[in-house]
Amino acid sequence: MAGRIRREDIDELRARISIVDVVGAHVTLKTAGVGSMKGLCPFHDERSPSFHVRPAVGRYHCFGCGEDGDVFQFAMAMDHTSFAETVERFAAQAGFTLHYEDGKPQEETSGRLRLLEASRAAEAYFREQLVTPAAALGQRFLGERGFDLAAAERFGVGFAPASFDALGRHLKGRGFTEAELLGAGLLSEGQRGSYDRFRGRLIWPIRDVAGATVGFGARRLSDDDKGPKYLNSPETPIFRKSQVLYGLDLAKRDIARGHEAVVVEGYTDVMACHLAGVTTAVATCGTSFGVDHIKVLRRVLGDVSTTDTRSLGRVVFTFDPDEAGQQAAARTFAEEQRFAAQTFVAVPPGGLDPCDLRLERGDDAVRRLVQQPRPLFEFMLRRIVAQHDLETVEGRVAAMRRAAPVLQSIRDRALADGYTRTVAGWLGVSPDEVRSAVRQAGPRPAAAAEGAAAGHPPADVALRQLERDPASRLERDAISALLQQPAVLGRELAVRGATAYIANPSLAVVRDGVLASLDAIEATDFSERVAEAVPAEIVPLVRTLAMAPIPQSTNEGVKAYVRGIVGSLVDRDILRRKAELLGSLQRMGGADPEGSKRLQEQLLELERERRSLRSE
Repeated sequence: MAGRIRREDIDELRARISIVDVVGAHVTLKTAGVGSMKGLCPFHDERSPSFHVRPAVGRYHCFGCGEDGDVFQFAMAMDHTSFAETVERFAAQAGFTLHYEDGKPQEETSGRLRLLEASRAAEAYFREQLVTPAAALGQRFLGERGFDLAAAERFGVGFAPASFDALGRHLKGRGFTEAELLGAGLLSEGQRGSYDRFRGRLIWPIRDVAGATVGFGARRLSDDDKGPKYLNSPETPIFRKSQVLYGLDLAKRDIARGHEAVVVEGYTDVMACHLAGVTTAVATCGTSFGVDHIKVLRRVLGDVSTTDTRSLGRVVFTFDPDEAGQQAAARTFAEEQRFAAQTFVAVPPGGLDPCDLRLERGDDAVRRLVQQPRPLFEFMLRRIVAQHDLETVEGRVAAMRRAAPVLQSIRDRALADGYTRTVAGWLGVSPDEVRSAVRQAGPRPAAAAEGAAAGHPPADVALRQLERDPASRLERDAISALLQQPAVLGRELAVRGATAYIANPSLAVVRDGVLASLDAIEATDFSERVAEAVPAEIVPLVRTLAMAPIPQSTNEGVKAYVRGIVGSLVDRDILRRKAELLGSLQRMGGADPEGSKRLQEQLLELERERRSLRSE
């Protein structure tokens, strides 16, 4: 039987890994109060951030879809690896030695890590080949486009020898099996066996947002090569072209910092933009820009809906002016409403792509191209109008009807009204006629569907129910404080809070778990100890309460809030007990003087406790 990694090693490794760094490779995180960060959830599409990370606890939780876990679970979900593979990968990165219960590593289950290792080794091989005499055509191709070897090194560009088995032989000599090389898309299989997929081509490594090489793009160099101009890796367990943007690993920090992304059409365009100073450029990999690309880009942008359009980010698309470029623009516009960010189109002058523009007119021309784009709405409206004969009534009416759904889809109503007047001027009709056409068009189906998709999924049912009355909110907030900051409370107040009356049945079970775990009050994983002490059906509620943001921005504010909210719960409990004692005293009358005296002493003790609590 395969060995299991020792629990103490897993715990130690988890403590060494920064969950902010791991999550931050996929999601732009911003401070959300003391000890908490938030961003757009990577597990569901949303406009407002509901995904929270608590670094001190080492956990994440989405208040929209309920996804919850630690750094290992996040990496497993993002990379589709098993638990053992994930732990072993982090251990290798940290230089941490793992120990196994029977002395043997656990066997891989998905093989994903081996495919990633094979791709990384292939990239290193291709890069070594670029500086050999056999790569003269590739070196000349780069030089003719303004890229020197330093630029090639920056982007990991390499060369695949014109051999049917050079890469395969090299990687098999490094211990990789033929099945692994086929699985990584490095080899193809023919009637006579396997052979190198890329031969005699310039090679670009395609990396995921975390920087792992998952595939390759290969450019034809010789007229003797009868294959396609660009040949990409096939779909594999590690490469999904609809979910990867070339250059995002290099651009993500500047995209997040400047809230701007530039989407170009090819590998050399990304290189040209970055070398010209436009370090937010990315490109698709052999497929059209689609919904999954938008989801990836929005998370990095921190693309959040807001009524203040000045605070929105922006996405700039570059399209060739030919018909293929126009069709690409139309496809992009069909999904535009999925962005909260403002969208623009930059059309290079003279039909030049960014790479040729930099070569012919310099870096400044590339920067100006991105700095002076047209709004995507304007671009599409001009395209629609240009397709009709405005010299005829029929042409003007048809153009107005085609433009109406576009105008209807503009979220900013002041902007929509401005474009309505502009289109009316282009068509030579009154703005009222265009407004009438817009009203008749109704909302775009795509926009309506997007609105439903962008809204939050229903929040946790238990929490939604707890919002309905002040008493339940107090219980919820106090239990949340107990879970998150028990050490701040001190043992005495924590015990008092954990023994206070809780009316909500679910919260009462959580409270019991807190009470059972108070011996671990100083532990950083206190909330996880509580989760282990409650029934399985209550664990999601524990995790949600443990991740709920505390509405304070300073450490002193957190301390005051936590002690105050738990103190309020205890104060309420004291008042409840006093009311019960007063009722008993009233019912007793004078029939039992000794009993009345005991009740009065208990009342005095409760009042002293209450005053002591309020004086702290």
